Amino acid sequence: MKNGSLQRESRDPSAVEVAGTAQTEAWRGDFGREYTDRNTMDVAALDALCHKRYGMSRTQINEIFLRDIPKEASFLEVGCNTGNQLLLLREMGYSQLSGVELQPYALEIARSRLTGVSLLEASASDLPHADASFQVVFTSGVLIHIAPENLSRALGEIHRCSRTYIWGLEYYAPEATEVNYRDHSRLLWKMDYAQRYLDLFPDLELVREKRFAYLDGPNIDAGFLLKKRR
Repeated sequence: MKNGSLQRESRDPSAVEVAGTAQTEAWRGDFGREYTDRNTMDVAALDALCHKRYGMSRTQINEIFLRDIPKEASFLEVGCNTGNQLLLLREMGYSQLSGVELQPYALEIARSRLTGVSLLEASASDLPHADASFQVVFTSGVLIHIAPENLSRALGEIHRCSRTYIWGLEYYAPEATEVNYRDHSRLLWKMDYAQRYLDLFPDLELVREKRFAYLDGPNIDAGFLLKKRR
């Protein structure tokens, strides 16, 4: 996670926010569109980005967390942006893929890249799916853009739509800390997101967690896999 001013992209591209907030307006507007233009990439470029950042490709990171999840499992990505992560999951052999994205421009690009994938315009605070619709619901660099006062609602929606697993890769800090993002305030926070889930939902248990230190600085990302107890 970045300390001080964050001048480069926050992570594997994704952006979504709670509807009706200042964050929503930023991601739906020119700021979000510029982010999308900077960050749309194919699987090879995504793997290369992560390898440069952590010394490990995004494919290798996914394999750490998904090794026990069958290829026929259903996935929902909350904040899929243009579909980078979904493209990678498809290349890994997962076929039951869905996504939601707040930004219409990014969603249009995602639909052109991911034929046959259900992609809907929606925010993390109001997912357009029934309870327990997906075996895995996940985010990648999305929770960090939700203001702490709105986070519980978004986590509740993710928890509601998950049948079994919640998976994430987000900026990490022991305590909630706001970070200036490209000279903007109130657009990025780092914290222990896995622990926030565990604090909110007693039916969740931590299956796996790994922290990934940046090779070029002191920042840390945390990957986690949570499971609902039967």
